[in-house]
Amino acid sequence: MFSVNVRDHMMVAHSFSGAAFGPAQRLHGATYIIDATFKRDALDENNTVLDIGVAAAELRTIAAALGYSNLDDDPEFAGINTTTEVLAKAIADRLADRVRAGAFGPAALQLASIAVTLHESHVAWASYERPL
Repeated sequence: MFSVNVRDHMMVAHSFSGAAFGPAQRLHGATYIIDATFKRDALDENNTVLDIGVAAAELRTIAAALGYSNLDDDPEFAGINTTTEVLAKAIADRLADRVRAGAFGPAALQLASIAVTLHESHVAWASYERPL
């Protein structure tokens, strides 16, 4: 399996419901480093997994749409604790939608999967991987 990774970041505000979250139940900020990994079984006709520049631009667009916002006010996340795991899935799903829509070019339709890792800090992160 071949893979290519691109990285970006975003800052968000949010709060959590439930005693398990302690002080994070209050509104707080989070800064995430986002790694998006694109995987495929065989390289395309250019011997690449996909165009890295396009992948970086698409990730930037998704991070910008979520960044500098209060996720508690986003209808997509209404009633959902926007944990690192939930946000990793949301970003992976948005990337997958863009791949299927052709934004990454026709060769990207041969991708096997996308994995997104959100780093909360240098010692904690969560990932979500989905097939395409």
